[in-house]
Amino acid sequence: MTISIRDALPEDAETILRFITELAIYEKEPDAVEATVDLIQASLFGPGALTRAVICEKDGKPAGFAMWFYNYSTWQARKGLYLEDLYVTPDCRGSGAGKMLLKHLAKIAIEEGCGRFEWSVLDWNEPAIRVYEAVGAEPMSEWTRYRLAGPALEAFAAG
Repeated sequence: MTISIRDALPEDAETILRFITELAIYEKEPDAVEATVDLIQASLFGPGALTRAVICEKDGKPAGFAMWFYNYSTWQARKGLYLEDLYVTPDCRGSGAGKMLLKHLAKIAIEEGCGRFEWSVLDWNEPAIRVYEAVGAEPMSEWTRYRLAGPALEAFAAG
């Protein structure tokens, strides 16, 4: 078995959407996916795209992906790499593909001069938490993430 990682290409948008949908099902949010192939192509490859992605392949066939963007730390006065999503297909889990994706992004963070490499994980996702802790990542338990979205975002912006 050969595992490799490559930059995502516009023609990968359909595969990325499939992975996003599979991830949403795994995370018990199958109806939350609003992404489309066109939206993925525009947000990853269109003018002004701020998001990037890589495809993980097992024996030349897509087996997962990681999608990220740069954020900023005022305390460090440096950008950081924020991993939005990482997904590995069930048949490839346990093969080291997830760690390879994390290491690939860590190298990008170093090459790009990032001060941090961060992500979020659902508190019940023990397999992912074990992988993250095995690579030396630490939970940020003193921080609580907040979100405004949908009607709440619209109402707040309008009011």
